[in-house]
Amino acid sequence: MKYSIPSYSFHGLHSEGKIDLFGYFETVKYRYHLDSADIWNMMFKSFDDDYLRKLREALDEREMYVANLCVDAAEVWDVDPEKREQFYRNGLDNLRAAAILGAQTVRIDMGGRTLDMSEEQFEYTVNRYKEYCAFAEEHGFMVGPENHWGTSRDPENIRKLVEAVDHPNFGILLHFENWDSEKENGDRLCAKYAFHTHLAAWVIPNCDEKLALLEEVGYKGHLGIEHHSSKNEYSQVAWQYATARNTYNLMQAKKLGV
Repeated sequence: MKYSIPSYSFHGLHSEGKIDLFGYFETVKYRYHLDSADIWNMMFKSFDDDYLRKLREALDEREMYVANLCVDAAEVWDVDPEKREQFYRNGLDNLRAAAILGAQTVRIDMGGRTLDMSEEQFEYTVNRYKEYCAFAEEHGFMVGPENHWGTSRDPENIRKLVEAVDHPNFGILLHFENWDSEKENGDRLCAKYAFHTHLAAWVIPNCDEKLALLEEVGYKGHLGIEHHSSKNEYSQVAWQYATARNTYNLMQAKKLGV
């Protein structure tokens, strides 16, 4: 299993001005001993070429790579056309950043505040993701939504979207146990579409089930250890990461009869 720790897990420290992306790279590499960065775009200072290339240089110096770029404020759909255009422009900026940083996967939310999708919303969303997929294919990464909020928290909406976009560079960021419908089955229904994951602290007691599900579907991505409390983040992330890793190692040992 490959692991990553999203920079969002330190959003409390970031809001206090105690960590930036350069400090996050140091933290992940030398505190948690991981080579994977998992960037929350709200920690970008800008989309200036010079800044983005400095981030890439910092990653390369530490022999790190970007497992995921998690993009907020760029959701595909909004009922307001002006906001849709604003989010689209932000999405393009983040896709370009992903290409410069060499990201393996990019999450851009579907948008939509309700579970129901109008025909207009669905058609627009499919076409926009097809555009993003063409860029992703050109630059060697996967792109798609997370079951994060609103429309995306219905597994049936995810299924319809994946089938309609129908592109090898399209998938989802699976946020375990984050559904408004099919709460008991959502993870199982959508795990096969996952290119990245978020495992929150409240899922840790059941993480053996989630790890088994990922193995069942042949998942090849990272287990993203996402922490949300904004308190005691270094120690809380350490506990969360260690618990998930130890659970997985015990599962493997049991298979081998150790």
